[in-house]
Amino acid sequence: RQKLFNRLQVILQHLKMSKHTDSTAEVLLEKRGGAGIITLNRPKALNALNLSMIRQIYPQIKTWEQDPETFLIIIKGTGGKAFCAGGDIRAITDAGKVGDRLAQDFFREEYILNNAIGTCKKPYVALIDGITMGGGVGLSVHGHFRVATEKTLFAMPETTIGLFPDVGGGYFLPRLSGKLGYYLALTGFRLKGRDVLKAGIATHFVESEKLPALESDLIALKSPSTENIADLLNSYHVKSKVDQEKEFVLDEHMEKINSLFSANTMEEIVKKLKQDGSPFAIKQLETINKMSPTSLKMTLRQLREGASMSLQDVLTMEYRLSQACMRGHDFYEGVRAVLIDKDQSPRWKPAALEEVSDEFVDDCFKPLGNNDLKL
Repeated sequence: RQKLFNRLQVILQHLKMSKHTDSTAEVLLEKRGGAGIITLNRPKALNALNLSMIRQIYPQIKTWEQDPETFLIIIKGTGGKAFCAGGDIRAITDAGKVGDRLAQDFFREEYILNNAIGTCKKPYVALIDGITMGGGVGLSVHGHFRVATEKTLFAMPETTIGLFPDVGGGYFLPRLSGKLGYYLALTGFRLKGRDVLKAGIATHFVESEKLPALESDLIALKSPSTENIADLLNSYHVKSKVDQEKEFVLDEHMEKINSLFSANTMEEIVKKLKQDGSPFAIKQLETINKMSPTSLKMTLRQLREGASMSLQDVLTMEYRLSQACMRGHDFYEGVRAVLIDKDQSPRWKPAALEEVSDEFVDDCFKPLGNNDLKL
């Protein structure tokens, strides 16, 4: 009987483990050496983050944070194309249309996870290899270390779909140099490779093919401190020569970005761009004209207010905005145009910046009483 019991124990243990290392699981959670490793595992969906993944990652981070044998947390994506291309927008759209709870729960639990990453007591290393946008930025940017590669493609393209750069965008974007964050937020401009480091979004740059070796070395560290981890990342960083000589893609435009995007209102930004009339300014105007006017106004205010707020206060504010978007028109229309019908011709309501009233924008920022996000 004891033998049978022991065998059952082994089988049960195996089942428990295989749940986490099963290749069909959407997220793999494993402990190797001194490291807790989170692997986003939806390669066909470019590792887009859904609610069930959030519900697995959050408690695991909290457990590892308390575990004296876990010294760091590593997060990465599978498939070679993306770290995480964003949140599972389709599911949220479907839920929002029929008033399903998912439209509340997804944003609430995602932001609680973003905050857990931002306040994590253990060093948190995000390997942002490949596409890193929206929700994927939220899983990485608030942690201690963000390692970009030549394959990293960063963007916060939410104004394109009638949303706003959430997941703590209101915290990290206005803290980038000059008005760079405002520019990235309002235009959805994409940064590639080493530029993600130069913009101050990544902390290190390592060639993509070196990541497995870096990961092995991180796992092998014996009771490391944050400094030990930083030293190891730095040693890989200094050896990475790809695009080292190239200057930052936006260097030549930074003066213009800083002056044109420093206006207090969207209308003023547009006016400044028109007055400037340079090829760069005209290009930005064309981009901004495609975006949801409501999203643009919401985003500019989100960043201006977020600049002096804590991450927690920003996430609370962004939760209010997320629910305003769920109540509104443009988010569903943006998703239809970009992801469903793919006609790329959203019909925004209101269709012009002047038609989005200050009262309407104020309303989006109002507290939700008992439904407010509690962190």
